[in-house]
Amino acid sequence: MSLPGRRGRLSSPGTSRQSSEAREKLRRRILGLIEGHRVVIFSKSYCPHCTRVKELFSSLGVECKILELDQDDDGASVQEVLSDITNQRTVPNIFVNKVHMGGCDQTFQAHQSGLLQKLLQENSAYDYDLIVIGGGSGGLACAQEAAILGKKVMVLDFVVPSPQGTSWGLGGTCVNVGCVPKKLMHQAALLGQALSDSRKFGWEYSQQVRHNWKTMTEAIQNHIGSLNWSYRLSLREKAVAYVNSYGEFVEHHKIKATNRKGQETYYTAAKFVIATGERPRYLGIQGDKEYCITSDDLFSLPYCPGKTLVIGASYVALECAGFLAGVGLDVTIMVRSILLRGFDQEMAEKVGSYMEQHGVKFLRKFIPVMVQQLEKGSPGKLKVVAKSTEGPETIEGVYNTVLLAIGRDSSTRKIGLETIGVKINEKSGKIPVNDVEQTSVPYVYAIGDILEDKLELTPVAIQAGKLLARRLFGGRLEKCDYINVPTTVFTPLEYGCCGLSEEKATEVYKKENLENS
Repeated sequence: MSLPGRRGRLSSPGTSRQSSEAREKLRRRILGLIEGHRVVIFSKSYCPHCTRVKELFSSLGVECKILELDQDDDGASVQEVLSDITNQRTVPNIFVNKVHMGGCDQTFQAHQSGLLQKLLQENSAYDYDLIVIGGGSGGLACAQEAAILGKKVMVLDFVVPSPQGTSWGLGGTCVNVGCVPKKLMHQAALLGQALSDSRKFGWEYSQQVRHNWKTMTEAIQNHIGSLNWSYRLSLREKAVAYVNSYGEFVEHHKIKATNRKGQETYYTAAKFVIATGERPRYLGIQGDKEYCITSDDLFSLPYCPGKTLVIGASYVALECAGFLAGVGLDVTIMVRSILLRGFDQEMAEKVGSYMEQHGVKFLRKFIPVMVQQLEKGSPGKLKVVAKSTEGPETIEGVYNTVLLAIGRDSSTRKIGLETIGVKINEKSGKIPVNDVEQTSVPYVYAIGDILEDKLELTPVAIQAGKLLARRLFGGRLEKCDYINVPTTVFTPLEYGCCGLSEEKATEVYKKENLENS
């Protein structure tokens, strides 16, 4: 809180930014107070909200360390450093057992929900300092960094099998059913193209060159298996407890872990990080879950998919269609509206045009309404009925495999977040966080693809996880930068970009303010 004319000891411009040495000394002092006391209240003596909070803790019989910033010689500087640590400029600024509670309203809400009473317990009452839910790239990076900083850490990771029964090991989407196998299959397609191109450079060979799907997938799965093992070994070396169970909050600071046999175990922790990632979305039409596959299934598919219909126009759809065509398969892409939504549309159409020139067929402005099995087999035969998005026209086609790539849903709805009051976007399932990845519940954080309005990229999740652990347990301040991160789409014509698309830049800054170069 700040009152007119009572702005404490806010410094003049010449002295408001302390030297880095003085600032670091002050930061250590603040962190020492937080580490050394059960409750710390950064207050101002004239602030009525601060008075309410102090009276609350007094009524609970809890002794507090109170620092009145308007009476402290370094008060303005303390408030400045506090705002860096907590992303909160106002008072009261409250910590309970090293957890940043927030201000007056948050503290009273926590008291009403019972969370405050839970937080007032000693940290030693918890089994772990940190439990990470999700064993993907971001979760593992966070867990290992926290362990390096001397904390007792557990990782809970459980892959719910896809409707086709596909499951996998430690490492998350990227390692098992995303970036790694995708790039390897893309490389397989590039090698085939290089073979064809080599004739123009003098290479002569007479035998027919064919691609063996089984050989490729076995090699890819062997590589993924070695990565799964290396992750488990790394956790073991850092003394991180790994539990292959499904995590679900049952009360504040307490989680239920259910293994494949249905056995339940309960664990408690001072802090939690949610890093559960996303899973492919289904259409909700007849036959989709029974007969279609997704990227979860494709990379370990034990048979060649044959003539394939890819439904969707995301980067996952175009990448998969590209390498399937590259290994010699008949591929069609069904597009509802535009290619590569969110990317620059001029470049997206260049990618699409290149793919068409190299044999990929496109069905534009159609959506599927039914998938019917005509023949069983590996692969079998499927009939797909689709309707136009612009009129009454319907079409039918017969394919061996139908691959859905229409987007992904956050894995946040069945882990008990509502039990402890973590807010999510009800429509998307995404979790809103502040700029230090803190959710609406002070001791719960989130990273990776489940964050609302943040980039869904593996290196970003890894960086966010490491920086979060360092802020929570290492006294560091650096936050993850989600702006202007480069990315690449591994379609046959590879496309890299950084920053806003032309469409988004026009929306944000208006066309008259943009320069073409």
